Amino acid sequence: MHYYVIGDEDTVLGFRYAGVPGDIVKSAEAAHDALERVLRRRDVVILIMTDRVADWIRPEVNRVHFDFELPLVVEVPGPAGPSPERKDLLTLIREAVGIKV
Repeated sequence: MHYYVIGDEDTVLGFRYAGVPGDIVKSAEAAHDALERVLRRRDVVILIMTDRVADWIRPEVNRVHFDFELPLVVEVPGPAGPSPERKDLLTLIREAVGIKV
């Protein structure tokens, strides 16, 4: 199983210390290019992206979620913590189920 990470410098370098290759991106265009390179590879099973980078290219990330069997995209918070626009798990459950948990 091969992992790959796309994110900010601190996140990518941290994963590199664990042996996970990746791309440091600083713009939506760079994130788009990195995602396209990963999708051309057939050996990446899990793609790790920081939530802020994923938000930059949300339509493309959603396309991968719904149209591709692999890679599995896992969004993680960057060094600054979770994106302020990101809904927490409890809110997502409430919206999906329609009841207060």
